[in-house]
Amino acid sequence: MILLTKAMVFPAPSLADTDGLLAIGGDLKPERLLTAYRMGIFPWYNEGEIIQWWCPNPRFVLYPDALKVSNSMQTVLNNGTYRFTVNRAFDAVIKNCKNITRPGQDGTWIQDEVVQAYTQLHLQGYAVSAEAWQDGELAGGLYGIRMGNIFFGESMFSKKSNASKFAFINYVQQLQSEGVVLIDCQVYTQHLESLGARMISRDLFCKILQQEIK
Repeated sequence: MILLTKAMVFPAPSLADTDGLLAIGGDLKPERLLTAYRMGIFPWYNEGEIIQWWCPNPRFVLYPDALKVSNSMQTVLNNGTYRFTVNRAFDAVIKNCKNITRPGQDGTWIQDEVVQAYTQLHLQGYAVSAEAWQDGELAGGLYGIRMGNIFFGESMFSKKSNASKFAFINYVQQLQSEGVVLIDCQVYTQHLESLGARMISRDLFCKILQQEIK
């Protein structure tokens, strides 16, 4: 584990420990965040802790053409329960991701400084949101970073049943039509595995980033 300086540089991802922790310190300035994502590194830490930078091995990802849509979700996609949009409510999405109560979790890693940092990246065109609406109200959504042909998923939330899945599936399909070849899910969740995500090696992940982020 390496302590970062003011320089906008990171150690090689291969230097991460067995849990994936690579470095600590630094800040969440846009330049540093973009440098990190290009290398497959992301910040993840709890309130009151120093910033921690991770690059786990293996890496949990979704190839868009491997997306799995169950029969029940296909019904939700087709029956008009929700309306899908992109970048219509970034502020509301990230704040809901911050504040939503999650089973088995005490608090959230999305602190005020994280909200401010990713909102700045949104204003610069890198951070994006996808939304599910029901009767004019935001029912669920997700946000992440789009760089080249890669989408780095950060967090999602649901206020209504299947709303985040609805937004995620629609957005994956849109990203695939735009040429995105890989969606970074960062760490394993059963929820995303059910949608087709799987593990690949860190070396392969970083190689794809080098090829697909210009």
